[in-house]
Amino acid sequence: MTLRRIDDTISVAPQIAPEQVADLAAAGFRGIVNNRPEGEELGQPTGDAVRAAAEAAGLSYAAIPVTHAGFSATQVEAMAKALEAADGPVLAYCRSGTRSCNLWALAEASRGGDPDALTAKAAGAGYDISGIRPLLDALSGRA
Repeated sequence: MTLRRIDDTISVAPQIAPEQVADLAAAGFRGIVNNRPEGEELGQPTGDAVRAAAEAAGLSYAAIPVTHAGFSATQVEAMAKALEAADGPVLAYCRSGTRSCNLWALAEASRGGDPDALTAKAAGAGYDISGIRPLLDALSGRA
């Protein structure tokens, strides 16, 4: 499993398997956010299987699927709520981790996060989120 730590509150990853969830709990994660639509790829574990493993490990779980259509205000708000509800470090996953990183940044900007700091944190984890910078500025009230 390849995790990319953005900061103390969030890491992102490509698709995880239900059998990896106990290790995530042991590593200190408190919640999982699934940003993958069901059936996006043949053989992908179902969200229900990951949810069941998360619940068995005592982790919160939220499904906020992001498709090629992009991000909505509802998804940004749901991500912000999932991050708050986890009460500790969260692992968000999608096919590659990119959508999860972008949605995290949008959620943080909506809660007043500094776009410069968010962009730098994403870059430190290997993600270029410059394409959503105008949205970060708008959501943070700095546009």
